[in-house]
Amino acid sequence: MRKRILFAILGLLIVIALLAGVKALQIRTMIDHGKKAVFPPETVTTAVARAESWETSLSAVGSLIAVQGVTVAAEMPAKVVEIAFEPGAKVNRGDLLIRQDTSVEEAQLPGVEAQVTLTRSVLARGVEMLKEKIISQADHDAAVAGHQLAMAQVETLRAIIAKKTIRAPFVGRLGIRQVNLGQALREGDPIVTLQSLDPIYVNFSLPQQELSRLRTGLPVRVTSDASPGLTILGRITTVNPLVDAETRNVRLQATVANPEEKLRPGMFVNSAVGLPVRKKVTAIPATSVLYAPFGDSVFVVEEKEGKGGKTIRQQFVRLGERRGDFIAVTDGLKEGETIVSTGVFKLRNGQPVVVENKLAPEFRLAPKPKND
Repeated sequence: MRKRILFAILGLLIVIALLAGVKALQIRTMIDHGKKAVFPPETVTTAVARAESWETSLSAVGSLIAVQGVTVAAEMPAKVVEIAFEPGAKVNRGDLLIRQDTSVEEAQLPGVEAQVTLTRSVLARGVEMLKEKIISQADHDAAVAGHQLAMAQVETLRAIIAKKTIRAPFVGRLGIRQVNLGQALREGDPIVTLQSLDPIYVNFSLPQQELSRLRTGLPVRVTSDASPGLTILGRITTVNPLVDAETRNVRLQATVANPEEKLRPGMFVNSAVGLPVRKKVTAIPATSVLYAPFGDSVFVVEEKEGKGGKTIRQQFVRLGERRGDFIAVTDGLKEGETIVSTGVFKLRNGQPVVVENKLAPEFRLAPKPKND
């Protein structure tokens, strides 16, 4: 019985050894075929790492506020008898917004105007009579005071009518209407918001150590996620003389043109202050970078040794600032080296390539995408 068991175990080991040998032979054969296999070259586009001089800038997140912005409110209590504006419309200075009930004042106005006419006549006669010493100086002074009082009453009524005829104080765009026809307004009740949108202010803050490099007139680039790809230029108009004691930041205000009114008060924007000092960088297309958690890399195109053709070498790099379609390389790449500019995700180290730049995209520092 023991001999049978031993023979069975020995036979099983022989079978396992034969299977392992066959499998090892198959793996070795596959490895040899892999070493001898020649992969077809990949068609790529290339770009040259070039030295450029980029403007130095200071970036910050800013907020937009209107150059002029108010909530138009009632100055005097009265009923609304006319609404002369459309919500969201653009208005000029002096355009009628609403008219309140002025029937009482308009009824009183002819009476006080008649009183002005009467007192004017009395005053004119009094002047002549004073010259002839028919009346005393006191009577003349009383006539003057009566005329001035009558004119003051007229001006008071006209001022009340003007206050109840509410007009736009400046050029701007209206907001949502907050009153209804026939509504009795109290003093201070809101009517509609009015914002001047062109130009518009950008408020942002920078650390105090940058204060020596900041001054009015420096250019500012403003971008917003509300208008992707759009860059609006402006200039610093105010540097706050007071540094915030809590954050040690200095507040700045820039004025930017906004003719299309794409920027609105209350939005946040990205602001970049352009400084006169420029820095030298090695720039490559941003699409040439293979981003990975363990490190970013590019593929350098090299001539194949001993044989014709080209191969690629994966080179790890350290990246810096991005501008438009380009990104700066701070380490790992030399000026003048040729790299693959597109489609790097499908490449591997040592792969043969064929360069074809007929379909290569155009890279720009300030791209202007088309709105199709």
